[in-house]
Parts: sequence; C-alpha cells; structure tokens
Amino acid sequence: MLKARDIMTEKAITLKPDTDIVSAVKTLLENKINGVPVVEDDGSVIGVLTQSDLVAQQKELKLPSFFTLLDGVFPLSSYEELDKQLQKISAIVVREAMTPAPATVTPETKIAQIATIMADKKLYTLPVVENGKLIGVVGKEDVLRTLVQHR
Repeated sequence: MLKARDIMTEKAITLKPDTDIVSAVKTLLENKINGVPVVEDDGSVIGVLTQSDLVAQQKELKLPSFFTLLDGVFPLSSYEELDKQLQKISAIVVREAMTPAPATVTPETKIAQIATIMADKKLYTLPVVENGKLIGVVGKEDVLRTLVQHR
C-alpha cells in the first residue's frame, strides 16, 4: 500500500508568513501549483495558502442580515465570520490570507486516507509533517499520478 512518503514532493515550495500577497500569487502561478505550506523559520507548518484563499480577496463582501425586535437590531450571523471575510479580502501578507492550522499527514499516512481527506474536506494541498517539521507535500496531482502508474 502506497503511503505519503512514496508520492510526496520532498523539496516543497513554501512561503513565510510575512511574504507579501503579490509574491505569493506569483509563486503559485509560476510553479503551476494550487497551494503551498506556510512555514516558520524552524520548519513548523502554521498554515496553507491556496488559490482559493487568494481568489477570496476578489469576492464581494457578504454583509450579515439583521432583524429588528423592540427597537433592537440583531444580526442573523456572527460577526466572527464577517471579520474572517474582511481579513482575507484586505490581506497584505500571507499570514492574513492563509488557512491557519491546516490538515496535515505523516509520511506513513496511506494513500487511501490522503484521498479521503482531500475528497471529504476539499483540500488539495496536504503538508507532510514529521516530528513537527515539514518534510514534503502531497498535492492532488500526486494522488492522481498513482492511478496511472499503478493500474
């Protein structure tokens, strides 16, 4: 059974939390990748920045709906969600646009588990972490490649 270590890209392209958004976009486009791990200087993964995170900067802001009751105005959704949207739309550096605390896998994670995580959570860039440090990345193309090679 194939595992993450068998299909991962070992020399993963990464970004630092303080990388500016324009540089991050260029990195994704020039390397034709969907997402990239965001790592601290010690190699620990603190997030993943994906094309979807960056596309979110261009979307319209959804304002919460309100209802009134006895001269009071009450939101129908939380301000927390609005804050998250505002942060992504106005992001200047990667830390502000990335998805924090991302799902990760270990080198021993089986390909079936990787595929399940990707399909269920709609994640297509999974950092491979060992002893708290990034050692590679598995992307959806890595999983798809195994379909061709092992059939």
